[in-house]
Amino acid sequence: GSYVTLRDLIEWTSKDAVRFFLLSRKPDTEYTFDVDLAVAQNNDNPVYYVQYAHARIQSVLRAWQEAGGAGVPALKDVDLSALEGPQAQALMLLLAKYPEMLSAAAAGNAPHDVTFYLRDLASSYHSYYDAERILVDDEAVKLARLALVAATAQVLHNGLAVLGVSAPERM
Repeated sequence: GSYVTLRDLIEWTSKDAVRFFLLSRKPDTEYTFDVDLAVAQNNDNPVYYVQYAHARIQSVLRAWQEAGGAGVPALKDVDLSALEGPQAQALMLLLAKYPEMLSAAAAGNAPHDVTFYLRDLASSYHSYYDAERILVDDEAVKLARLALVAATAQVLHNGLAVLGVSAPERM
């Protein structure tokens, strides 16, 4: 057999990919690192998929601010009752699970639970993004949707930070 050093993997892929991929497995399981998947810039690559969700949200928030929006702090007390669709509901429910998931992952020394959660959250966000236009004319709906995606970006950022993986603003 042959071997590859961790330094080689990082050089071939990235620090973020190596961390995310290695943390995605339970420590007692065998793992084969798929370099081709780790460098792929598509939805099959889990770290790319999660980071892309964060960058996509940042793009929406930038567009809103460039159009005269007040910025993320102004979304703190927004009425979320305008969020009625099934994708919005699913995204809110998943966001609400973050504190409990993080506590359980920390207590169980299970960083792979964080990677699974982040992939699920990114998937839920992408489904929401595909189903709902965020920057709509109705101000109440727009602000509610912006508050939801800003909260999603914050949780993605925090979860990636726990893993030591970057949350890029642009991709």
